[in-house]
Amino acid sequence: MTNRFCAKSVIMCWLLGNVISFILTTTLSRLNFCGSNIIDHLFCDIVPLLDHSCSDTLFINLEIYVLGVPSVMVPTSIIVMSYTYIVISVLRIPSSTGRQKAFSTCSSHLIVVSIFFWTMFSVYDLPNKEQSRVGNKLLSLLYTVFTPLINPIIYSLRNKDIKKAVHQAFSEHIM
Repeated sequence: MTNRFCAKSVIMCWLLGNVISFILTTTLSRLNFCGSNIIDHLFCDIVPLLDHSCSDTLFINLEIYVLGVPSVMVPTSIIVMSYTYIVISVLRIPSSTGRQKAFSTCSSHLIVVSIFFWTMFSVYDLPNKEQSRVGNKLLSLLYTVFTPLINPIIYSLRNKDIKKAVHQAFSEHIM
């Protein structure tokens, strides 16, 4: 991984993210809204916002699908391919201790990424009218709040000093 490749990747992600946001925002701004201006959601998300539109939302639903599927599937495919290569490389490690340590390091990242992508995938790429509003809110809460919250916890618990401090804090409160 070179600095140039890293910079190109960051620029590409920012550009694609901004272009997709601009397209969706522009399309949303052309819709007419009627009725209550209270959205039954934790934040102003696109799917609950469309429920308040008096306009035909077929085009924007198609747009969400066309832009959303690649936005989730491309990174997911890259991650799956990367982990396939990682697993193949780890299986070539001669010592079982080395393999165990490598799998342990990768598992924390895989857990966080899996929670993030599967919740986003279920909210945006599988829109379902029968899916309950409460379920949709909970899934949205998982990828917007829970994943960023557990990310540092999962990674810091791999640190021996953090483990020791957590163990001491719990033993003081238990006794």
